[in-house]
Amino acid sequence: MAEPRVTLDVGNDGVAVITICNPPVNALAIPNLIVLLRALRVLLIAVIAGLKEKFNEATRRQDVKAIVLTGKGRRFSGGFDITVFQKVHETGDVSLMPDVSVDLVVNMIEDCKKPVVAAVEGLALGGGLELTMGCHARIAAPKTQLGLPELTLGVIPGFGGTQRLPRLVGLSKAVEMMLSSKPIMSEEGRKLGLIDAIVTSEELLKVSRQWALDIAARRKPWMRSLHRTDKLGSLSEAREILKTAKQQAKKTAPNMPQHLVCLDVIEEGVIHGGYNGVLKEAKAFKDLVLSDTAKGLVHVFFAQRTTSKVPNVTDVGLKPRAVKKAAVIGGGLMGSGIATALILSNIYVVLKEVNPEYLLKGIKTIEANIRGLVSRGKLTQDKANKALSMLKGVLDYSEFKDVDIVIEAVIESIPLKQTIFSEIEKACPHHCILATNTSTIDLNIVGEKTNSQDRIIGAHFFSPAHVMPLLEIVRTEKTSAQAILDLMTVGRSIKKVPVVVGNCTGFAVNRAFFPYTQGSHLLANLGVDIFRIDRVISSFGLPMGPFQLQDLAGYGVATAVGKEFAKAFPDRTIRSPLVDLLLKSGRNGKNNGKGYYIYEKGSKPKPDPSVLPIIEESRRLSNIMPGGKPISISDKEIVEMILFPVVNESCRVLEEGIVVRASDLDVASVLGMSFPSYRGGILFWADTCGPNHVYTSLKKWSQIHGNFYKPSRFLEERAMKGIPLQSALNFEMLDHLSAMFTSLAPHGVQLIFLFP
Repeated sequence: MAEPRVTLDVGNDGVAVITICNPPVNALAIPNLIVLLRALRVLLIAVIAGLKEKFNEATRRQDVKAIVLTGKGRRFSGGFDITVFQKVHETGDVSLMPDVSVDLVVNMIEDCKKPVVAAVEGLALGGGLELTMGCHARIAAPKTQLGLPELTLGVIPGFGGTQRLPRLVGLSKAVEMMLSSKPIMSEEGRKLGLIDAIVTSEELLKVSRQWALDIAARRKPWMRSLHRTDKLGSLSEAREILKTAKQQAKKTAPNMPQHLVCLDVIEEGVIHGGYNGVLKEAKAFKDLVLSDTAKGLVHVFFAQRTTSKVPNVTDVGLKPRAVKKAAVIGGGLMGSGIATALILSNIYVVLKEVNPEYLLKGIKTIEANIRGLVSRGKLTQDKANKALSMLKGVLDYSEFKDVDIVIEAVIESIPLKQTIFSEIEKACPHHCILATNTSTIDLNIVGEKTNSQDRIIGAHFFSPAHVMPLLEIVRTEKTSAQAILDLMTVGRSIKKVPVVVGNCTGFAVNRAFFPYTQGSHLLANLGVDIFRIDRVISSFGLPMGPFQLQDLAGYGVATAVGKEFAKAFPDRTIRSPLVDLLLKSGRNGKNNGKGYYIYEKGSKPKPDPSVLPIIEESRRLSNIMPGGKPISISDKEIVEMILFPVVNESCRVLEEGIVVRASDLDVASVLGMSFPSYRGGILFWADTCGPNHVYTSLKKWSQIHGNFYKPSRFLEERAMKGIPLQSALNFEMLDHLSAMFTSLAPHGVQLIFLFP
C-alpha cells in the first residue's frame, strides 16, 4: 500500500498544485501511534500534517502566485479518516482529534495571502468538502459527489462545514444536506453556488490553475465563504427555518443529539458571525465524538465492513463465480421480494410456482414492488422496464438447466422442502448453489435426502426482501467455502449486507431475538399495559413495539415460530396463552384488520380497547401476577426485562460459534431486527449497560420468574471477570496474557490491550 502523503508541484505559471495522496479515497488523517496486541508497530498517517506543511511552503515561496488543491487518482477526498474516532473511543483521549478547522481551513487556506482554488473530482465528502469550501473557488468535474455525511456517525461537520455550506447554498438547502447526510452531484452544486464551474476531467487542472491566476490578478472575485451573508436571508427568516428544522429533528431523530447540536451551531454562526460559529462547531464536534451515539454508530460502521471477512472462506484464495441467472421457487411475499432484489441487480430470474394462479399472483407482486420504487422516485421507468424484462415465470424445472443459484422460498414445511431439494439437485447444473430462505428449519434436515450437501446453504432474507438490507447466510458443517463465497458475492451485488452464520434453530438473528416476544408476553401477563410496553420500546429506538410487530407479522407466524423454539429450547421458553386467545376470538393482526391495534386506511394504528378483556383472560390463565395484582415497573425496567434476555441468548449464540464475531451479531440486529444503530447493536449496547448489570439483573429476575431469565454461562464468566461481551479474547488467552504481563512488568514493559 502506498504511503499517505501530500505533494507540492510548482509550475512555470507560478501555480502550486497541492495534491492529497492517500488511496483509495484520499482520506484526511493525523499522525498517530498505535500499540497492537499481536505486534508492536507504528502507523504514521500524515495527510493533515502534510497539508499544513505544503500550504506553509507555498505561502512562503516567492515563485508561487496562486495555489490549487486537488486529490490524486481522480478523487478529491472521501473525508476525515474515521479510524481516528475508533482510537478516541478506545482511549477516551479526544486530544487525538486534530485542530483542523481554524489552524488549517481558516488560517492557512481561507485567510491565505494567495488565492486557493479546489480542483474537485470523483468525490468530496465530509472533511473533503469542508476543505474545498475554505478555498476561494471550486472547479469540479462532472458527476462529482459532494456532501456532509457526518451526522450518520453521531457527530457534526467539524472543519467549518456548518458555517460555510449555508453561506454558499443557502440555509434551507444546507440544513437539508446536513440533516439527511445525502450527497448532491456537482451539477446541482453548480446551480446552488457551491461549485463555480464544471469542466471535463482532462481540463480540470488547467482551468483550476487559470482560475487561481485570475483571482490573483483580480479578474475573478476573491471570495471567502465564511465572510458571506448574502444567502442566509434575514435573521427572522433564518430563525424560522432553524425552528422548523429543530421541531422535525425532535420527531424523526429523538435519540440522536447530533441533529439538534448541528442546528444550534448553525444558529450561532447566523446570529454571531461565521468565525464564532466555527469556534462553537469545533467544541461541539469534540464533545459529540465521545458521545454514546457516536460510539454506537462508528462501531456499526466498522462492524458492517468486517462482515466481509470470514475465516477459511475469504482468506483462502478462492475467487467468486459469476451468478448471471437465478431461480426462485415460490412467488409469495418472500419469494417475490427476493426475485425483485435479483432483477433490480441485472440477474435474470426464473420464478417457479405450482399453478398458473399462484404464478400470476407472484409476478403481479413483483411488478407492484417495482412500481412502488418508481413512484417513490427510487427507480427510473427505463430501469424498471429493464428489470421486469429479466423475469420469467415457469411451472416446471425445464428452465433450471443453466441457473447458477436456486433460492427456495416456500412455506415452512419440512417434507415439502425436502422434496424440492431432491428435485432441484437433479434439474440444476453441478455448480449451482442450492439455497433455502427458511427462517427456522435446520438445513441438515432440509438437505438430508440429497447428495449435494456441500452446495446447500441458507439464504435468509428479511421481509420485505427487496428492501431490508440484511442477508443471513447460513452454513452447515458440509457447506463448501466456494458456495459461501459465491452467495456472499450475490448478496453484495443485490445491495445486501451478507452476514455468515452457523446452522441452528432460528440461526443467529431469530435465535437471538426469540426472547424478545416472550419477554413482552411475560410482562403483559404480569399486568403491564401492552400499549405502554410498545411506547417504551419505540421510545428506546425500535421502529415499533413487540405487540404491534406481532400484529404486522400475523399470529400464525408467531405460533409456528414459537413452537419451533419451544421444541429447541424447552428450558427457557415461556408459554403464554395470549396468542391462542386472540386467534380464537377471530383476530390475526393486520392481516384481517383485527389485532392489538385498530388499522384504518390512511391513519396510524390505534390501540384497540376491545382487546383488553382478552389480555385479562390471558393474565387469569397464566396466574403469575404476584398476589393477583399487576407489578409496578419503570420504563427502564421494561426495556431491560425485554431486551436483556435477547442479550443473554446472543451470548449463547456467540459462545456456540454461530457467528464469527460479536460485531456480526450487532450488524445483524441492526439490519435484520431494526435495533437502533445509534446504540451500536445488541451486544455493543449491552456492554454500555455493563455486563455485570445485565448479569445481576437477569439473576435477580430468574429467582422470581424462572429459567427464562437464567444467565448464560458465557455472560456470567464475562461479568465475573469484567470482560466486555464484544471482546474476542477467550478467557484462557486472557489468563495467559495476564501472567505474561505480570512477568514482564518488573522489566518496564507495558502491554496495552485494545478489546475489539
